[in-house]
Order: sequence, then structure tokens, then C-alpha cells
Amino acid sequence: MITPGAAGVPSVLPQAITARLTRAAIFLVVALNPDPDQAPVVRSLCADFSALLRAVGFRDQEGGLSCVMAFGSDAWDQLFGQPRPAELHPFREIRADGRHAVATQGDLLFHIRAERFDLCFELATQIMTRLGGAVSPVDEVHGFRYFDARDLLGFVDGTENPTGQAVIEATLIGAEDAVFAGGSYVIVQKYLHDLAAWNALPTEAQERIIGRTKLSDIELDDTVKPTHAHSALTVIEEDGREIKILRDNMPFGRASQGDFGTYFIGYSRSPRTIEQMLENMFIGRPPGNYDRLLDFSRAVTGNLFFVPSATFLENVTENGPAAAARSADQPTGLTPEPIPAAHDGSLGIGSLKGNPQNE
Repeated sequence: MITPGAAGVPSVLPQAITARLTRAAIFLVVALNPDPDQAPVVRSLCADFSALLRAVGFRDQEGGLSCVMAFGSDAWDQLFGQPRPAELHPFREIRADGRHAVATQGDLLFHIRAERFDLCFELATQIMTRLGGAVSPVDEVHGFRYFDARDLLGFVDGTENPTGQAVIEATLIGAEDAVFAGGSYVIVQKYLHDLAAWNALPTEAQERIIGRTKLSDIELDDTVKPTHAHSALTVIEEDGREIKILRDNMPFGRASQGDFGTYFIGYSRSPRTIEQMLENMFIGRPPGNYDRLLDFSRAVTGNLFFVPSATFLENVTENGPAAAARSADQPTGLTPEPIPAAHDGSLGIGSLKGNPQNE
């Protein structure tokens, strides 16, 4: 899994978690079929995944095609067994006074992004062709960039994404789970909005719910921003330092059906960060001081997946991860601090570099 880098420094190639934000996306969730004879089909795709991505992306090298492949807790056990990522578990459902963060079916996630939707669609088609009878579709959402990166509620989404080295610190596992260094966790939820009720609110009321101005996207001052504002409840701090995540949310919808939504997707070095955000939103901080956005938005899906490194995927064989899974007793040479990341900004994963994210 870990290969020598420059001057003997170990390095690992992560998947395209930090790929630039794009104008189109497909969020594809599938379930493994119960036939154990189909597992080698999925493992074969893992090994060929980067080649398949290159083949489709080569048709338009300016199209920015990327894809992240991730695995749910049960799927990991079926496909790879031990060792397991340290914090991988099923999505934790939350219920509080009628608010519900649902947990839904899903074994594999493919997060496909490009500047052109046809590239996303072609890659999704090729993936499903390769998987064939090994999987059954659970959910497929076609996302689009809405004007200047706004959601369908009219607010800019993703302003607080980390950039540069900070995005690596926020998303990539280091020495705290060295066997899976370069991996990440991703939580996805599909939210549907009551736009009629939302649009009936005055702009000032909407801004107090979100915690930012609608037109200029400036965060409200703490003296006027309610403690139940969305932007307040999703700030997570440990020892006085904010712990960031990487979002690449996308609007989606069917105008004729009255479906207007946001597909939330958040990458994090530990799922605990996003789980705490969701507890703050649905239960409240303190309990009862919940996110008023949930009066207008409801979650209809919820999943937690693990994103192994690209190096791990390339080493998977039809019989399992084989050499891709190193023993935890083997030294890796990785030197990052446990979460929260070290203040020096170093993850120590060879020459890994992140791509800045649009805000």
C-alpha cells in the first residue's frame, strides 16, 4: 500500500477527493447482491478503476473528469475483511422531535465529477456495465452547479471549504490509522426542500437561519447571528481549533415533480467531525437549539463510506486486497499528528499535494 517516495520517504496516492469543483456530478449508490461469487467482479473493478477513468477522461482532457469509489461497512467486510479502517461503521441514524437523519441502504458510492455531464454519464454507464449482476442500484442523483455555486435555497454553498495544505489535513488519514493512510471518510445525505415555504420567508429571516447574507455571502456577525444558525451549528472545535471538512454539495431536482434538493457530500479525516455536525443540527447545541433549516429541509438518505487510497485499489486482486493491506505492525514512516492535525500543517505522506478548492 505504501511505496517509497523521494529520498526514501514513504508516499501513497489518494483518490481524487480534492479534485476541483465542477459543473456536473453523478452520485451513484449501489448495493452488493448476495451472491458471493460476484465479489470478484467488484474487486476486479477496483484494480482497473484508474484505467477505466483514464479511458473515459481521455476523450476530453479539459473536462476535469474524476471519480471517487467508496465502500460501506458491510461491503468492506464482504470484499476485503481484515484489516478494517479504524472508524468505519454504518451511518448513525438520528431522531429528535420529528427531525430524522435517516440511515439508508448502500454498499458502494461512486462520486463522479466533470465539467460536462456527458462525461459523468459515460463513466457511470461503464461502471455499471462492469459491475453487471454483482450489484443493484439504490440511488442515482444528477447534480448541477447552480449559477455562482448556489444551492436551490439561493445561498452560496461551500464557502468555508479548506484550501491548499489545509484540505489535506482535513480529509486524509495519516499515522492515526497508518494501514489506511491516504484514505478518507465520506458521508452523504440527500435533502429535499420545501421551496414554497422557504421562499415565503423574508430574506432577513432566511439569512438568520443560514447565518450568512444571501446576496454577498458574508457571514453574519456573532452579535446578530442566532446560535441555531446553520453556519454556527456546523462549526466543530477541538482545543480551541476549528476542525474542517470538505464539502462538494450539488443541487438537484425535477421541476415538473416539485422536487428541489441538495445532495450533501462531506469528506473528513474522521467521520466523528461530520457526525457531530449532524447531532448539532438535528438534536441541537444545546439540545433543542436545532438547525432551523430542518424546518424546510428533510433528509431522505444517509450513508457513511470509507474511501481507500488509489494505491490500495490498484493492489486489489480478485481474491482480495492481498499486498494492498499492510500489517499494522509494519512501520510506515508516516509522521502526521492524530486528529486534529498538527499545527505545522504536515501530514508526512511523501510528496502529497492538494488541489485548491473553489469557495
